[in-house]
Amino acid sequence: MEWFERLNEYFPEHEMKDPRQIQALLDDKDVYHKEETDEYIMLYAEFPTFIFIDYLLINPETRGQGIGTKVLNRMKQKGKAILLEVEPIDREDEDTVKRVNFYRKNGFKKADRIQYRREGDSGETYEMKIYYWSPDADLPQESVLEKMAKACEEIHNFRSKRYYGRVVADPDEVLELSQ
Repeated sequence: MEWFERLNEYFPEHEMKDPRQIQALLDDKDVYHKEETDEYIMLYAEFPTFIFIDYLLINPETRGQGIGTKVLNRMKQKGKAILLEVEPIDREDEDTVKRVNFYRKNGFKKADRIQYRREGDSGETYEMKIYYWSPDADLPQESVLEKMAKACEEIHNFRSKRYYGRVVADPDEVLELSQ
């Protein structure tokens, strides 16, 4: 699974799923898909009302050529809300700034009222930000939360007890909406 190795080299360890879980999602979940070219790898779930992008990796050699924007635009043409998780900006890590700027440039908004905290395998807590795009002018963050809870239940927690010995993203514990 060369594509998994490429993802594993790029994404932080705590964000990576077990390769067996990803394969099970691809094999057993009709909603979960993988697109792989020389230019990019994308793993995503397409639900009736939204798309959850689990991983998007543009080949470092082809970054800055508009490939990521083309991929996102193709997803937008489906006419559904799109959700994804992004590491918070860390001024010490230029990639985090570039990632957030990329999604903002492509019309994604930060769900600034949603707190999203997960626990890694070693017990450390980490925070992710949820970004979303919607064909509707303004998607209420309550709706973003509802969709993200479904992504947690159906994707992150898919057979998670088998692969991690625990539920990794119980929506009631990892997601919180502030007023």
